[in-house]
Amino acid sequence: MSGDTIRVLIADDQMMVREGFSVLLNAQPDIEVVGEAVDGRQAVEQVAALRPDVVLMDIRMPELNGLEATREIVAADAEAKVLVLTTFDLDEYVYQALRAGASGFLLKDASARQLADGVRIVAAGDALLAPAITKRLITEFNRLGTPRPPAQDRVGELTERETEVLVLVAQGMSNAEIADHLVVAESTVKTHVSRVLVKLGLRDRTQAAVFAYEARLVTPGG
Repeated sequence: MSGDTIRVLIADDQMMVREGFSVLLNAQPDIEVVGEAVDGRQAVEQVAALRPDVVLMDIRMPELNGLEATREIVAADAEAKVLVLTTFDLDEYVYQALRAGASGFLLKDASARQLADGVRIVAAGDALLAPAITKRLITEFNRLGTPRPPAQDRVGELTERETEVLVLVAQGMSNAEIADHLVVAESTVKTHVSRVLVKLGLRDRTQAAVFAYEARLVTPGG
């Protein structure tokens, strides 16, 4: 980030939505909207040109939809975190967005405070997974049935404590909450999370959460 300012790109095909989000976010002292995109293709190009910290990404857009645009941005190793925005609170979108590499998922009817906080959360490298969304994700992975072999095999690379931390990350806990739960220092938790990401070759906490679901480390009530 540039100083303490979070640079944001808004990608949505509706002008009123873009303008509304711009007004709300620019009113925050620590957030600056640096650009807008009217479709997924333009979003990919704008990320390369403007190098924002966070992209607010609509799912349904012409030319290239938000899911495909997210995949391209992540594949290009862009440092931008993608926060997916949609009016559709459906399992398939939650699942596909996170599989594509999004760092969070927020409904368009979120309040101004929720929107700004969501931007801050993903900019800081945390996953934005509301409890209700986490529950639906777990349900979706269980509906899919058997775990993906590569995911299950790689669990063996983790220590018992690292696996425990991974499960708590997948349940949507922050580092501070995990530290309280395990009765350890928050810095210790950060170290464990970093080691989990390195060992599993994952980009961020959201990918770690998806990995945990795929390996069936998290189950309903678990």
